[in-house]
Amino acid sequence: MFVAACGLKENYIPSLPPLTRCNRNSKFHKLWKIASPCSVSCEDPNIYSIYEAKHPHSCTSRGTQRLYIRLNSLHYILSHIPQLDKSLSLSEGVVPSNRHSSANSQKAQSKSVSYFEATNTAILAACQHVSEVASYRLMFFDSNPFFYDSLYVGDVANARIDKMLTILKHNIKLMTAILTERAQELAVKQVMKASFDAFLTVLLAGGTTRVFNESDHQFIQEDFESLKKVFHICGEELLAENMVEKEAEVVEGVIELMGMSTEQLVENLSTLTGESGGVGVNGNGQKLSMPPTTGKWNRTDPNTILRVLCYRNDRVANSFLKRTFQIARRR
Repeated sequence: MFVAACGLKENYIPSLPPLTRCNRNSKFHKLWKIASPCSVSCEDPNIYSIYEAKHPHSCTSRGTQRLYIRLNSLHYILSHIPQLDKSLSLSEGVVPSNRHSSANSQKAQSKSVSYFEATNTAILAACQHVSEVASYRLMFFDSNPFFYDSLYVGDVANARIDKMLTILKHNIKLMTAILTERAQELAVKQVMKASFDAFLTVLLAGGTTRVFNESDHQFIQEDFESLKKVFHICGEELLAENMVEKEAEVVEGVIELMGMSTEQLVENLSTLTGESGGVGVNGNGQKLSMPPTTGKWNRTDPNTILRVLCYRNDRVANSFLKRTFQIARRR
């Protein structure tokens, strides 16, 4: 119950919106153009009292902070298991549970056998789970107004990631202040993973409020480099040197797709899906199947390329999606 009550990370990830093709004449973009002169942007932290007297602070909710406390409790138990093991090993007649197994008889006779081996394994798994849930809650729930609900909405150039990064730094600072030292490495790693997933969700499943031009690629690449830098700095003593770069590979691959021409994206998608047959037909009369959503986005995944095309704001992409997959236009 202690772990089950924490929920699942999937509870915080937004459901994927239906795929549509870009339409510059949609009702949303007409309203956005009208509203754009407004002096307070939709991502202005002052609306949520995140900035007070020009001193930004964390937006970490109490629910997320309670998850941090649960992590501390788990690590407190872990830290006392060696002492309990030592005490029991000095007590006559107390036998570790795995000594009853003949397969482990030789191992059980050694002094390294733990009386709490199964317990230790279960607590480590619980730490992983709670860290993951806390991180996804932080990025997709607590930070939602400044990340998924704001980043690149309407116009990439005027909805960059800078303010979100300031808040993220304060969130990490608060997290490491609450967590015991032993819990910090895993927690920071999970926040990094969740933030990269949130960034991908904005790019590939951001809904009708977002469109991307090929020229936006440079802005997006710069923003992701800034996001990575936060973890290079904040996790300098906690994360392995190459860990940030390794976790960033998938996002960087998608950003590379966003820098390709529409014609190249169409060619790549046709090559990857053409052999399977299906309902779609490209300009050469070749049958194409609608790529299924696997949830494992990467630069060679047909569904990922399809999503990049759906958010690509040009006529070539619009025509290809309409002709090949009959994807509806945004309203």
